[in-house]
Amino acid sequence: MASHRRPKQPSRTRVTVLTVTAAAAVAFTAQSGAQAAPAKPKIDEVKSKVDKLHHEAEEATEQYNQADERRGELQKEVGDLQDKVARGQQELNVLRDQIGSVASAQYRSGGIDPALQLFLSADPDTYLDKASAIDQLSAQQADVLTSIQAKQRTLAQQRAEATAKLADLEDVRKTLGEKKQKFQGKLAEARKLLDTLTKAEQDRLKQEEREKEERASRAAGQRTDLTGGGAPVDVSNVSGLAGKALAAAATQIGKAYASGEEGPNSYDCSGLTQWAYRQAGARISRVTYTQQNDGTKIGRSQLQPGDLVFFNGLSHVGLYAGNNTILHAPKPGAFVRYESMDYMGTFQFGVRVGG
Repeated sequence: MASHRRPKQPSRTRVTVLTVTAAAAVAFTAQSGAQAAPAKPKIDEVKSKVDKLHHEAEEATEQYNQADERRGELQKEVGDLQDKVARGQQELNVLRDQIGSVASAQYRSGGIDPALQLFLSADPDTYLDKASAIDQLSAQQADVLTSIQAKQRTLAQQRAEATAKLADLEDVRKTLGEKKQKFQGKLAEARKLLDTLTKAEQDRLKQEEREKEERASRAAGQRTDLTGGGAPVDVSNVSGLAGKALAAAATQIGKAYASGEEGPNSYDCSGLTQWAYRQAGARISRVTYTQQNDGTKIGRSQLQPGDLVFFNGLSHVGLYAGNNTILHAPKPGAFVRYESMDYMGTFQFGVRVGG
């Protein structure tokens, strides 16, 4: 018969140890949770990171635009080569028809040895006339064969060149995708950072942007704001090609910055400068990296209104507007506006188009 024993009660010491252990576990868990939650970034840190991301996005945008321009050039080159190949093939077909006609003429002559034909001929004079014609056909045949061989070599070379261009085009398309993904990623990262701020902090950043614009305006000696206003110089009094470009760009004040855009509703930095010079009657290339070669390089002290001005390792360009001020498409979230060169970063050089 089984005995019924009373369960042994845990000792006070054991209860104390368990209690302390549990409390320590709870404290450790709370401490781990506190460590896992990252500290909220400060507004100045967010602004600095966002500015850096916008700069990187603009650099990637210019690289994207450059690749896109190269894609357009390659597509034209490939199209021209394919047209040449098609025309060459038609010419080759004509030559082959000619050699076929010559062969048919020789076949109709009988293909008999000329000496035997002379011996059998009832009218030697008539035969000699025919023989002369056959010799001419043979000479023509040799010329046509030479032309066919030359045309075949040319066609082979053009086809090989077109194939290489198509391979280059595919590489450029791949680069385009990578660059687009890069600048879109940078912009998305910047937006995500801004979303970590409270509405009050975001409003503060916008106010700082306005104050920065006002400081730039005071430095230029004129009133401007985010959507336009007075100009550092009277663009109507600026003459020449550069003056016309500056005047054209001034009509776009207040339009949004947008990566890869070249008007008429929004622009990136080099899209605005290209558009402005086009309105003035001059064609300049699409991106900062090539616009630097679209005129004569000049120093800061030589700048005149309308000259192109480059900053930050050629990642940004604007139009010099006089009084140490530029007119440009600044960055995502901003508008075409005037701005002091003191806030633009590292000045590279100016370029005078047509100078």
